[in-house]
Amino acid sequence: MSTSRIVRRFVRDSDAEARALIAGLRASPARIAPKYFYDSLGCALYGAICELPEYYLTRTERGIFDAHRAEIALAIGHGRQFVDLGAGDCRKGEAWLDWIAPSRYVAVDIAEEAIAGALERMAPRFPAIEQLGIVTDFAGGLDLRQDLSAAPAAFFYPGSSIGNFTPDEALRFIAEIRRHCAVPGSSLLIGVDLVKPAARLEAAYADALGVTAAFNRNALDHVNRLIGSDFVASTWRHCAFYDMEKSRVEMHLEATAAQVVHLAGEARTFAAGERIHTENSCKYTPRAFAALLAGAGFGSVRRWTDPAGDFAVFLAQ
Repeated sequence: MSTSRIVRRFVRDSDAEARALIAGLRASPARIAPKYFYDSLGCALYGAICELPEYYLTRTERGIFDAHRAEIALAIGHGRQFVDLGAGDCRKGEAWLDWIAPSRYVAVDIAEEAIAGALERMAPRFPAIEQLGIVTDFAGGLDLRQDLSAAPAAFFYPGSSIGNFTPDEALRFIAEIRRHCAVPGSSLLIGVDLVKPAARLEAAYADALGVTAAFNRNALDHVNRLIGSDFVASTWRHCAFYDMEKSRVEMHLEATAAQVVHLAGEARTFAAGERIHTENSCKYTPRAFAALLAGAGFGSVRRWTDPAGDFAVFLAQ
């Protein structure tokens, strides 16, 4: 009979979070961390984004996994601890369990409700696999050493979520994963969006239906509930563009008119055209990302791509 449990490594400090959020909004340029996209409505909108014709990332990565799953599973090996970073509803990680037969499945996410529900769903299907949910915000650093056993660990970080880090931040984060891979047989399986023409990248983050725009503006409604601010989301325009020099898509919200917003009782004036930076999504060439993995300490790197070369999956050991 499968056993599952939840370990809470993240203690939410609502006051500290509110202070950091307010400080970001008072800054110039203003900013909102991407985690504030994901209230209930934001999660639903993101699910819709993944089904849009312009948003190739999810289906392209899935296609690579489907085409090469047996080969990748063989390279990972059986009996590992399978550590699913940013697991969410665990569907992506669950697709690997029959193939790699891990000794443990470790779902890591800040969203306790999501991983708890997923583990409850999965327990009857995988009775031989110990299941552990770890509630933590690894954007501020990854330390799972007290939660992992002495067995080799296979880390899984799909979806090109690594693109939300700057290259320096990505290097530090992957180096933290590498430190968890000291046991021989450990590895990292990671999905990465690749550099391509700006028009395709910008369309993926500014779809014709306006779903991504709604997703971006919804962050303001979420912020209003959290800190009692009075943003009017409809007065902000979604803005997404590819910065070729930094090799990243940036998402912003742009004020369509001058306005005053109250943050913790203090007025903050936004000029017409002023922007709030909400997300980066860095893109890599295959060579650049392989170099990043090597710089983090991984010695062996394999890569799989789709036929068009839009997306890559790397296995680093």
